Amino acid sequence: MKGSFAKYAQENNTQVTFSYIEGHTETFSIPMSPAEFAQQLPSLLQKRWLTLHLLDKTICIATERVVKMEIKPPITQLQGASVLSDCQQITALQRSGAR
Repeated sequence: MKGSFAKYAQENNTQVTFSYIEGHTETFSIPMSPAEFAQQLPSLLQKRWLTLHLLDKTICIATERVVKMEIKPPITQLQGASVLSDCQQITALQRSGAR
């Protein structure tokens, strides 16, 4: 995607990657802005099941099987006692290079 459409799509979509207990991951594009997703996130995390309607199917995700959610772009609106800001993820290459 190029130009203003790419910017519009990026501003109005949130990418969410679910990592499961079993070790696999799934990534979805959610058709809402990061700010809208941030507002819904606390209630979504309290649900036993999340339902995602795709063009060709509906997917139900058991939240008890999810060990991590990665959200892009970052949701900086989330704040509180359990939120750590200005963090950096260290990869295996970065760790081995620092030795």
